[in-house]
Amino acid sequence: QVQLVESGGGSVQAGGSLTLSCVASGYIGSRNSIAWFRQYPGRVREGVAVIAIDGGGTRYAPSVEGRFTISQDKAKNTVTLQMNSLQPEDSAMYYCAASSMGWNGLTMMDWRDDRMFGYWGQGTEVTVFS
Repeated sequence: QVQLVESGGGSVQAGGSLTLSCVASGYIGSRNSIAWFRQYPGRVREGVAVIAIDGGGTRYAPSVEGRFTISQDKAKNTVTLQMNSLQPEDSAMYYCAASSMGWNGLTMMDWRDDRMFGYWGQGTEVTVFS
């Protein structure tokens, strides 16, 4: 069983930055990948960024490429999403998720599909005002 706890959401002016953290507990195998998703009201969750626990490979959604950075601290079982140049359209509920699917399989399929991930945190809200 994997437990995920997010923190770091809040309100920020457009152009500003926020850092989200996800602390994982339970069994995190080397085959796991950790991702950040976001969800707008009335919409399905969409993948923002993903990182492979083993190897550190990353992928980003086109809308955040160059602005967001996902990283991990294995010693602290923490995955961080650094969000820069935030815009009002980045306002959403952000979720941390874990997948036991291997990295190659995950990236060959649509990693942005939330059905690829079986473990979820409770979410943290991000609001960007203009």
